This record gives sequence, C-alpha cells and structure tokens, in this order.
Amino acid sequence: MLHDVLAVYMGGGGSIMGYLVFVVPTILLAMWAQSKVSSTYNKYVRIPSRGQITGAEAAAAVMRNAGISNVKIVKVRGHLTDHYDPIGRKLALSEENYHGTSLAALGVAAHEAGHAVQHKVGYAALKARMALVPITNIASSILPIVMIGSFFIIGGAFSYTLLKLGILCYVVLTGFQLITLPVEYDASARAKKELVALGILGKDEMVGVDKTLNAAALTYVAAFVSSLSYLLYLLSMVAGNRD
Repeated sequence: MLHDVLAVYMGGGGSIMGYLVFVVPTILLAMWAQSKVSSTYNKYVRIPSRGQITGAEAAAAVMRNAGISNVKIVKVRGHLTDHYDPIGRKLALSEENYHGTSLAALGVAAHEAGHAVQHKVGYAALKARMALVPITNIASSILPIVMIGSFFIIGGAFSYTLLKLGILCYVVLTGFQLITLPVEYDASARAKKELVALGILGKDEMVGVDKTLNAAALTYVAAFVSSLSYLLYLLSMVAGNRD
C-alpha cells in the first residue's frame, strides 16, 4: 500500500505508463509467489516424514552437527513466522513447524538452522546483510514520511526533493533484497544437504522439501524484483521531470 500511494502522489502523480510497465507486473509477481508458497506448503505440511522427527529436533540436529551449542530453539506464534535471530542467538519456529513432523516442517526448520550455520562459519553474504540492517531500517522508517509529504505537496522543489529521498530509500532496500537472495538460497542448500546426510529424511522424501523451499525462495525473488521496479519507476519520473 505504501508503494502504491508513493507512486501515485510523488512528483505530481508520475507516469501512468511507467506505473503499468514497472509496478503492475511486480504486484502480480508478488501475488503469484505468495500463492505458490502457500499452496506448496499446505500440500507438504500434510505429508508426514517416515522418521517422525519434529522440526525442532531436525533444527537441533543440523546445528549440533555444525558444532553450534549457543543457539536456543524457541516456539513463536503465527503462520510461517519462522526465522533466525543472529543478535539474540535464537532460532524461532512457528508452532506447526516446531512440533510438526511433515516434510514441509522439516524443510523450513532445517532452512532456519542453515542460517545459524552461516552465522557460525562467517558466511560473507549473511554478514553483509546484517551490516545493512540498520540503514535498511532507517530507509523503511523514512518512506512513510515521504508518503505523507507527497499527499500535501505536489510539484515544486520540495516535491522533487521527496522524490530523490524516495529513490535513495529504494536504493538501500533494493540492495538489501539483492544480498538476501544468496543468503536464502545458500541456507536452503545447506538444509537439503544436512537432512539427507544426517538420515533425517530419505532421498525420496526430499521432493517435498525441495518444492517447499524453492517456493519460499520465490517470495524473496519477488521482493527484490518489486523493490527494483519501484526504484526504476521513480528514476523514470526523475528523467521525465528533466525532460
């Protein structure tokens, strides 16, 4: 919603054609990616693993094999709210994945454990993403101010300043989304390897894990494409103003 309002009001409304070219396709991509991950997860969360190991147990096994003993596995509320907290040294799993023994639950849990392994070995892309978090948070907090300002000021020097500020924010956000891609794909690769190597899942069971994690990765691709598209749209508005 923030992106849509910003695009419409910034710089006198921007270019309708530019909005259709840069923004609308990304909205459709994001909707498709979210639908894909939901349908895939819902399919494989119904298929239990033969070993009946829970997600929490799988995550613990992956980290233990990597020599990690200082990360606490905790249960959190919500649907697919799983994440790894490198600052608090916590691996948070949603209840359905914490207790679940499904192929989807094990895939997600092992993926988050993959982030913990990345942290331990000093994976460069993860370190870069962690370094970008403060400035990314600042950029995210500035965008609402830019949006509100664009409601009241259309045209003129100050509106152009808001446009440039919006571009700067999207440069930061796009960079963050770009560095997130290798972090997420690498965590999934580590998860898939460890699930088989540790005997948690058989190779024939990995189809469900592959599809679940590959679908989840699409959401990160969509986020990057979306951020890049809004950046290009705002840059096109700058070019239009100069013309």
